[in-house]
Amino acid sequence: MTKSEIKFLGGPQSRRKELLFTFDIFFQFIKGFRALHFIGPCITVFGSARFKEDHEFYKLTRKASAEFAKLGFTIMTGGGPGIMEAANRGAKDVGGRSVGCNIQLPMEQGVNPYCDKWVEIKHFFVRKVMLIKYSFAFVVMPGGFGTLDEYFEAITLIQTKKIRNFPVIIFCKEFHQKLIEHNEMMKEMGTISDSDMKLFLVTDSIEEAVEVIRENSIKRHGLKPEENIRPFGWLFESRFRF
Repeated sequence: MTKSEIKFLGGPQSRRKELLFTFDIFFQFIKGFRALHFIGPCITVFGSARFKEDHEFYKLTRKASAEFAKLGFTIMTGGGPGIMEAANRGAKDVGGRSVGCNIQLPMEQGVNPYCDKWVEIKHFFVRKVMLIKYSFAFVVMPGGFGTLDEYFEAITLIQTKKIRNFPVIIFCKEFHQKLIEHNEMMKEMGTISDSDMKLFLVTDSIEEAVEVIRENSIKRHGLKPEENIRPFGWLFESRFRF
């Protein structure tokens, strides 16, 4: 077969469908922005939906999130069960704010009962923007593909300076040992630099994580106790507040 005989495969090319998809994405972003506009600085917790409340990872997440909420942060998660529920629940345990950004799936995962406020998003990439946009720290708990996707998304944005150098804290050293080794291998192979290894902290200590967040989120970025923000009535914002 010659070069001139090669025929390339055709994919979906309907301009109408692509335009409608673009509008759908736009409205998904507007929906998220309106729902989450007043939630304040967040700490986003990533983790598996599969751990039950008697699991050690669930208990650790609940305890850690309670301490993060005491610092004055809103605790944000994907809004589902498991680690997400534990994080939202930890915030509620101490009277903190708790927010979920849920994903709409064919097999509905539902919003956990510990969210003060939540928004349901159709597309994963829009949801990831929401989970990152409002956060001043990211906490990575044990999870699966989705958790690693969210972790690498956050760390890549920090590495490339698309967002500020917010703390990325990986809990549970034993669970994440292979991930730690892979990061070391990437450094040795030169695909990431020595300085990139400083973009995240691996720890099992809630106290250490709290101190890192206090120094590198609150103090570094000049966060202060919030003042009473008045929503714009003409934008129908009052019902979106806590």
